[in-house]
Amino acid sequence: MLRTIKPKNARAKRALDARLPKEVEDPRTTIFVRGTHTGQVLNDVMRDLMALKRPHAISFSKKNDIHPFDAASTSTASLEFWANKNDASMFVIGQTTKKRPHGLTFVRMFDNRVLDMLEIGVESFVGMADFKTAKSTPGHKPLMHFASDLFDTNPRFAQLKSILIALFNGEVIDSICLAGLEYVISVSLGPSVATSSANEEDVSSLPTVHLRTYTTRLLSSGTKIPRVELTPMGPSLDMRLRRHTPADPELLKLALKTPKLKKADVEKGLGKKRKNQEVDEMGDLRGQIHVGKQDLGKLQTRKMKGLKRVDGAMEEQEGPVGDEDEEEEEQDGPQKKKRRRDST
Repeated sequence: MLRTIKPKNARAKRALDARLPKEVEDPRTTIFVRGTHTGQVLNDVMRDLMALKRPHAISFSKKNDIHPFDAASTSTASLEFWANKNDASMFVIGQTTKKRPHGLTFVRMFDNRVLDMLEIGVESFVGMADFKTAKSTPGHKPLMHFASDLFDTNPRFAQLKSILIALFNGEVIDSICLAGLEYVISVSLGPSVATSSANEEDVSSLPTVHLRTYTTRLLSSGTKIPRVELTPMGPSLDMRLRRHTPADPELLKLALKTPKLKKADVEKGLGKKRKNQEVDEMGDLRGQIHVGKQDLGKLQTRKMKGLKRVDGAMEEQEGPVGDEDEEEEEQDGPQKKKRRRDST
């Protein structure tokens, strides 16, 4: 259990307020941690992934005895401590052993607690230094492409897709300039291996994941839409899924909870659609009102001297207007006195 820190001055209070939940969260800060044994391959992989993640990346250069999937270790407490101290919400841990060589573990955090974990094994790697091409500007958002239906149907690959998007998403923005898309991250799957095992935890039959990174070139096409060419930039990764820990349902429900929208946002048409309400193209809120059945017999019409209400029905009076009109005027109000002039 982490202790609650009370601010001692205004500067510390501003720093703590910056870590509170927000409607639009800041970019995820990722910590790259080296295990007790990594090797040159994992060191190069983590270096290139950190280059794509900058400037929201922190590197722990020293070796750490950390095993996230070991329940008997104190790794979970260490991750929670590092996340709280560095205001980080994601970890990339490198560890290689004889049983699981070149292992890379992605750990996502929520409220300084471990949300879910996924381990992959690196089978082949080509670094950014091996591609003698131009590199993208650090801090730019990539265009991510997932070329398989399994990323939406298979829960294991859906978790990998969610983690990769959380890793490279960056800052949340409303729009982006076409020239700002400097590089593309393409994730595809190889052919699956046929096996007779019916165990869902058996990942030997799952296809290999291919991650490729390209820079974009906008060339003239004679129209308003430019012609796009892709140039390999690196890194290039081939990896396989290994162990994983799904998210706790209660913690995942809290992580997906969204704040209530303001009244001004609801009037603009944001958020949940309200019944019988819509926003037109001009941004005006329009609604439809349903009223009950009206009795037209009780409708108040224009009063006329030639009409008289008898037993709820309107009957037209026949004959010239005479003394009855004078009686009706007496009922409505005092009759005005008229001055008579004597005829001469």
